[in-house]
Amino acid sequence: MSDDTTKPESEVLTVERRNHVAVVWLDRPEKRNALAPDFWIDFPTIINALGADADVRVIVIAAKGPSFTVGLDLMAFGPAVMAGDIAAIHGEASSSEVAKRINTYHQIKLMQRACSAVADNPKPVIAAIHGHCIGAGVDLATACDIRVAASDAVFSVRETRLAMVADVGTLQRLPHIIDPGRLAELVYTGRDWDAAEAMQMGFVTAVHADAAETIRAALELAAAIAANSPLAVQGSKAVLNAARRRDVEQNLDHVALWNTAFLYSDDLTESIRAFVEKRPPEYEGK
Repeated sequence: MSDDTTKPESEVLTVERRNHVAVVWLDRPEKRNALAPDFWIDFPTIINALGADADVRVIVIAAKGPSFTVGLDLMAFGPAVMAGDIAAIHGEASSSEVAKRINTYHQIKLMQRACSAVADNPKPVIAAIHGHCIGAGVDLATACDIRVAASDAVFSVRETRLAMVADVGTLQRLPHIIDPGRLAELVYTGRDWDAAEAMQMGFVTAVHADAAETIRAALELAAAIAANSPLAVQGSKAVLNAARRRDVEQNLDHVALWNTAFLYSDDLTESIRAFVEKRPPEYEGK
């Protein structure tokens, strides 16, 4: 595989190939890689294609600009959420309350599949994280096999602070990575944690000086993995995944059904309004 950089059929992602390693860049730096609707369609298509490419042995997910990702693009999703119809972001406004909830369920499952494309990919996937890794960014990072971070990385399961239950994979995969008590504290508070704490709790395996050093280290790690038998590496991932896959899939469907029923609360509407108006939200628990 020759070194090259290609812009796939995506406005938000770039793919770079280095020998047997493919780097998928989150490439919306002007928006700090906020995950807009296009991402959830394009990303799994690209990841699945790389998984099927026999010349690719390892995938690295990295980001351009100052942040890995600030999470879901609330400016893109917010109006549809406030209207009680997530599918409206694709121009598919629903005609009934039941239709809205069916569309919401399918949209949540679509977003889950984007992260599951990483977890279920036959190739090892490494996340190289710098700057913000918030909300859906943690969902994405948690789906990766290995995570390395820059010293400036900041993480948060932010959904709780936005009056939401995280529903794209964090609550299903993070219990397999960190201590349950620490997980509960992070989820219930929605607080930020830094790279040093991420290292201490085992969420990342290494912390590096800056973004450039983090990406360099991720590529070195990827090259070391790619030097091994791809049959043995991919077989090892399949065996490691087998024990927890059923538990994760069942729980992903459970949270999709939960949010289908309870996502459109007054608190969520207040959260989006407060975000747009740049003020603290005032929740009433309804």
